[in-house]
Amino acid sequence: MTIQKQPPLVSIVTPSFNQAWFLRDTIRSVIQQDYPNIEYLIVDGGSKDGSVEIIQEYAGRVAWWVSEKDKGQAEAINKGMARANGEIVAWLNSDDLYLPGAVNEAVIALEENPQAGMVFGNAITINIEGRLLNLLTFPDWGLKDFLGFRIICQPAVFMRRTLYEQVRGLDLNYHYMLDHHLWIRLASLAPVKHIPAIWAAARHHAGAKNVAQAEGFGRETMRLLAWMQTQVELVPMIEQNRRQVFAGAHRLNARYLLDGSQPGPALKAYGHALKLDPGYTLHHWHRMVYALLSLMGIKGLERWFFRAQKKRRPVLSGEKGLKNWPGLCLEENG
Repeated sequence: MTIQKQPPLVSIVTPSFNQAWFLRDTIRSVIQQDYPNIEYLIVDGGSKDGSVEIIQEYAGRVAWWVSEKDKGQAEAINKGMARANGEIVAWLNSDDLYLPGAVNEAVIALEENPQAGMVFGNAITINIEGRLLNLLTFPDWGLKDFLGFRIICQPAVFMRRTLYEQVRGLDLNYHYMLDHHLWIRLASLAPVKHIPAIWAAARHHAGAKNVAQAEGFGRETMRLLAWMQTQVELVPMIEQNRRQVFAGAHRLNARYLLDGSQPGPALKAYGHALKLDPGYTLHHWHRMVYALLSLMGIKGLERWFFRAQKKRRPVLSGEKGLKNWPGLCLEENG
């Protein structure tokens, strides 16, 4: 008689606060996964917008949930992870989505790469209606790239719980770059592996932190750069790649300054990045042009920019059964 091995338990934590508009689709994108062994936990920060009622609708599919005031996203995620029993863990914010098959593919990737402490996939970005904005694909980045502020898409990341616990989870002192801070600490202890599959949809909307609080991301990027230089185990790699590391920080700061409607400071930061690492920084020439035109006050620029972005949007409606997936509207990219 053959005893079939139980697939590893995967614990998914969703931190939530007043995101009722998106929360139902986020939950459904988890519970409709085809992986058979998921533990789902939802940590709500005391929402007053109907989120609790939505969570209660799905209480039978949720292993544990709570709604109480907390100190923000990092504390909420750590609170959920402390309750998690899974060998593999991840978090999915309450405005993002998993795509079909994501959890199953992540488990396979970790099983096929036993040395890896974390795996990450590709992702799409979507707007408030669930329409496709962009396709985010990544190389097989590791610690050196994370130190150079190469940014991956958080909802497409899955980790081994033992490693998450080893680094003591998210640092409550970070509110914006908390995920990148975590990736650096994880990658300093174990290899990470990129999988060229689309696992998640990250939603871009006016209320999202990276839009509404873009300047905070920029400030915390520079603070993270300062922290990295205090870590003895990271210093040798930083020194070997100093120009790329500092250029990466200035480039990312510039991006967030631009998103925060500060084209002048953004151009200055891009200038620092160009001096240090012109090759990589010039990949972002279109943002520099946008900053320059914004500084010149050219009317209609924003409409032109978004029309240009719209023309560049890829079409994914035929992939992986996305047509009727919760939260997506991919029939038209208009």
